[in-house]
Amino acid sequence: MTPEPAEDVVDPEALPDERDVENSLRPRHLGEFVGQPKVREQLQLVLESALRRNRPPDHLLLSGPPGLGKTSLAMIVAAELNAPIRVTSGPAIERAGDLAALLTSLGEGEVLFIDEIHRIARPAEELLYMAMEDFRVDVIVGKGPGATAIPLDLAPFTLVGATTRAGLLTGPLRDRFGFTAHMDFYDPPELEQVLRRSAALLGVDLRPDGGQEIAGRSRGTPRIANRLLRRVRDYAEVRADGVVTEAIARAALAVYDVDELGLDRLDRAVLDALVRRFGGGPVGVGTLAVAVGEETETVEEVAEPFLVRAGLLARTPRGRVATPAAWAHLDLAPPRAGTGPTLFDA
Repeated sequence: MTPEPAEDVVDPEALPDERDVENSLRPRHLGEFVGQPKVREQLQLVLESALRRNRPPDHLLLSGPPGLGKTSLAMIVAAELNAPIRVTSGPAIERAGDLAALLTSLGEGEVLFIDEIHRIARPAEELLYMAMEDFRVDVIVGKGPGATAIPLDLAPFTLVGATTRAGLLTGPLRDRFGFTAHMDFYDPPELEQVLRRSAALLGVDLRPDGGQEIAGRSRGTPRIANRLLRRVRDYAEVRADGVVTEAIARAALAVYDVDELGLDRLDRAVLDALVRRFGGGPVGVGTLAVAVGEETETVEEVAEPFLVRAGLLARTPRGRVATPAAWAHLDLAPPRAGTGPTLFDA
């Protein structure tokens, strides 16, 4: 006899794809975007003015550290303009021909989003100058003395560029953007708003004290806050009753090696090596990277920025130095002046 199927068996195909649910965490309209009040106000004026004039807005440049919402704002620009959006990145545009093909395929009023625009190849960047100013590109046909430049008109479009390294943008490219916005790190109350919205979309029972605990460890970054929320949700569902309280958040983040300041395993390894092995420095970043078993670029680009911003590490001409706050964070007493080792850049 064939046993009857249990009533609590659920068809996996009937469940919503969690990736679709988590993609919905990205705000879709300017009114849903949390934080960056000055940028939102300025951007709202630019977009509303363009809509009233029935013309595409000026090209927009968004700069700031990763995870603050630059891509979300680009999507919001297209949504507010009710226009399609093309998404690409600077490293993907290696030749001028790649960019020309992309630009000539744009429709009128379309939004082109180029992430990490500072990494675009120089020949493509020079082609972009004319496209941004005159909505025209010159396509070179042939080689050598017989090469011919064929001008092609482009449909008016809006370029939204995003960069984490605004200082690497060339002057001519930066000057062609009509609106430039710099995005700052979020305050904990703003991150709590982000977490409340995300928890509602994910169906997570997030208590105020739990949201406060996660926000305080999110390094001022919404992307990190949402990532930690999902991991705390996993812990709460498996090892608790699914409710995210302060105690549950602390226990979950301890499992995932995120301490009360938001330092992860690599951050603490760098700080611990600097303090315990090298007496607080100064020590060269190359030596520090070898001590923690990582590449120099990883230490410089992943760990150092937050440690410096948190006031735990200082960069000096002689090397990296631990601050008194770093010693206090590790529950250690800093050495007396003149008793530490003298190390130079490696």
